[in-house]
Amino acid sequence: MSLNFSSLELTDKTIVIVEDDVPSSRYYETLLLSSGAEVVKFRTGRDFIDFVNTDNRKIDLVIMDFLIPLVNGIDCTRMFRKTRKNVPVLMITAYSSEQSKSDAFLAGCTEYILKPVYPEKVYALLEKYLKQEEKQPIYRS
Repeated sequence: MSLNFSSLELTDKTIVIVEDDVPSSRYYETLLLSSGAEVVKFRTGRDFIDFVNTDNRKIDLVIMDFLIPLVNGIDCTRMFRKTRKNVPVLMITAYSSEQSKSDAFLAGCTEYILKPVYPEKVYALLEKYLKQEEKQPIYRS
């Protein structure tokens, strides 16, 4: 099956990638840019939190690595949820333990996805969270 990310037509969407691994970050960025989305990337959790606290730009979806420098993905998600409750946070990780998964959901992540993440999965998640007719709350504290 050949995926056509441009058919998603996400030109009005802003997607944030928080990933310290450059090849992984580029991979997600390449897929997302072909959909027309605006992509904002951060390599550390601290940079992401600073952005959230100082930039009022609308964020439509966050792709968050579990283990990132300075502030980890769990703490980033927890801080992000203080002000942005309806934005999907996709936690992407190589950690398959039930404890890691539980911690991620308790922090407020929307999905917990194990690496490797194939284009079909990214496409399905974009379609699920960004093509909804009516947005429902993603996270309730």
